[in-house]
Amino acid sequence: MPILLTGAAGFIGHHVADALLRRGDAVLGVDSLNDYYDPALKHARLERLHRHPGFEFERLDLADRTTIDRLRDRGIDRIVHLAAQAGVRHSIEQPFDYLDANLAAQLTVLELARAVRPRHLVFASSSSVYGGNATLPFSTEHAVDHPLSLYAATKRSGELMAHGYARLYDIPCTGLRFFSVYGTWGRPDMALWKFAEAIRDGRPIELYNHGRHRRDFTWIDDVVDGVVKVLDQPATPDPDFDPADPRPDRSDAPFRLYNLGNDTNVDLLRYVELIEQAMGRTAETVLLPKQPGDVEASAADVDPMRRDFGWEPTTPVEVGVPTFIDWWQEWGAPSARSGDQESR
Repeated sequence: MPILLTGAAGFIGHHVADALLRRGDAVLGVDSLNDYYDPALKHARLERLHRHPGFEFERLDLADRTTIDRLRDRGIDRIVHLAAQAGVRHSIEQPFDYLDANLAAQLTVLELARAVRPRHLVFASSSSVYGGNATLPFSTEHAVDHPLSLYAATKRSGELMAHGYARLYDIPCTGLRFFSVYGTWGRPDMALWKFAEAIRDGRPIELYNHGRHRRDFTWIDDVVDGVVKVLDQPATPDPDFDPADPRPDRSDAPFRLYNLGNDTNVDLLRYVELIEQAMGRTAETVLLPKQPGDVEASAADVDPMRRDFGWEPTTPVEVGVPTFIDWWQEWGAPSARSGDQESR
């Protein structure tokens, strides 16, 4: 009985699928393979996954509700829903992309779960839901009612939709709020890739908010470990839930929310310094004002993950950044070529 994994050709989805396949699970991967960034990189990720005998792939657009009929009889055991349209700034420029990829797709997956009754549905959320919150670290107990972008609003909407289905149909659902995930086989639109590319080409890198951003940069392997641990432990109702004093991260329905972050708040200028060291070159920087939708600082409270799953982030940026640069230089960025290089 396969695990359905959406966004299988994406950055995080590819790594999660690989981890599940390596431990012997069967994975049915789906992805629309859109052109938000070079599809050749997505095909290269899929090529790696197809080396596992337990992997199947279907190209599907989750915004198309007929997807439910195409998947309902595949014997799906659990669902990991990672497909989404990413990018805060892109959501300002192309808002309707998020209606389809984040809201309609979330509803399709929930309706599919209603039809197939999986043992657990784990879905991706984002640290962006914390929006204008000023209290650090961000806790899943905090209210998240003030998003700073449409992207953040769609991710919060996805959490609320999942809770509704958990309550109505008793579907165990767990949402994971990812914090600035980076690593090998990453996305070309993310800061680490863009900065490395600019430094290599002798172009200045643009630092918004005059470089004063702080982020909880989280290495991909730590995120994958968290996703798999959560997947193996379906959400259950909280026996201590008090509807007179409700917490947003749990419920009397089988529903949970957790942060997946590195538990270390890193200055963006330190991040750039590590890229410079790994590449052996100095960056020219251009300091710019904060962009609409940007959160100045993020930091994750991950104690609930420690308590409930024994999970611990183990990779500091001092290890992760040079590991990414080694892979990126070997890959031949920015052009994704044949995809025959292996991740280190």
